[in-house]
Amino acid sequence: MDSAYLIEVASMLLRWLHLIVGIAWIGSSFYFVWLDNSIKPPTDPKLREAGVGGELWAMHAGGFYNPQKYLVAPKELPKELHFFFWPSYSTWITGFLLISVLYYFQAATWMVDPAVAQISPTVSVLIGLGTLAGGWIVYDLLSRLLIERSQLVFAVIYTLFVGAVTWALMHLLAGRAAYIHVGAMIATTMSGNVFFIIIPNQRKLVAAMKRGEAPDPALGKKAKQRSVHNNYLTLPVLFSMISNHYAFTYSHAHGWLMLMLIMLSAVLIRHFFNLKHKGEWRWEYPIAGGLILLATLWWTAPAPVVRDTAKPVPTLSQVMPVVEARCAACHAEKPTMMPSAPGGVMLDTEARIRQHAQRIYARTTQTKDMPLGNVTNITEEERALITGWYLGGTK
Repeated sequence: MDSAYLIEVASMLLRWLHLIVGIAWIGSSFYFVWLDNSIKPPTDPKLREAGVGGELWAMHAGGFYNPQKYLVAPKELPKELHFFFWPSYSTWITGFLLISVLYYFQAATWMVDPAVAQISPTVSVLIGLGTLAGGWIVYDLLSRLLIERSQLVFAVIYTLFVGAVTWALMHLLAGRAAYIHVGAMIATTMSGNVFFIIIPNQRKLVAAMKRGEAPDPALGKKAKQRSVHNNYLTLPVLFSMISNHYAFTYSHAHGWLMLMLIMLSAVLIRHFFNLKHKGEWRWEYPIAGGLILLATLWWTAPAPVVRDTAKPVPTLSQVMPVVEARCAACHAEKPTMMPSAPGGVMLDTEARIRQHAQRIYARTTQTKDMPLGNVTNITEEERALITGWYLGGTK
């Protein structure tokens, strides 16, 4: 079986599975944060005597539910106790396999951009792997040193760290790979919280009860802190995961700052919902987040291009050879540089070139992220030719 086809199949299946298990993880994470923020002290004396610190009533799908949370632990360990860790582990595993298939196994195409840095595919992969591991190490160290002293100081320093990593990756890797690795670094940190802190602390609590000892409340508090961190990191990760569809972000001259501002807006909006669960309607947070997002998109918008009317309008017959030489190696019914045309966009006939004229113009002359890594060596004169043709009406 053709290796290119196998890569495509592996990518499809892994992406699908990654999405499924990711939804399961995010869903349970959001639910438990909502639950913690929504519960109220019980009014029933029996519940308070049993150690219940909060409860609520909810209805879903025609059924009544009454979840309860104990201050530390129940007096007796229940026979059946559910742990929530496989969604996290499976999300990270499928994500790592997916980034390996899409980026590490095709590093020369997707990781390296000679216009950014002259590095080998092997070095680019090592940078990617080092980012994942180093991100967790730095985050965990900062958490251990600063969380008990000041949540705000921790948040500021960690944000500066993520910004520094983003800036560095944008100067080492192709923009698309840089964005995806910032998200993968944060996602690795989230799974690291589950694997190294949350689940081990939960198991220590259970083990203490099995020995007949009083469980240490500090273990639960620390696990809860890391869980809340994961909640705030979720939306920034999700944006990084979808950013590969929007070249105007990672191809921008200040793409690193653009990513940080978008992530900041997401954190502010998430904070609004977390406060809302507690009954606090703090509209300044989503307003600030929305304004940051809109201001970022306005600031990074490409300047209007005006056609030079002194020059004749290029025709399709003039543009066709450029597209064939610079684009059709990937975007064709039978591409030579890709297993299949990315996004199903084929540019190997006049009709197809006219059909995708707007996309050709946007990606070759506005964002200039195509051809990928300029592997086909398109010139500025050729980009200008495409611009004149598009603005002149694509005749």
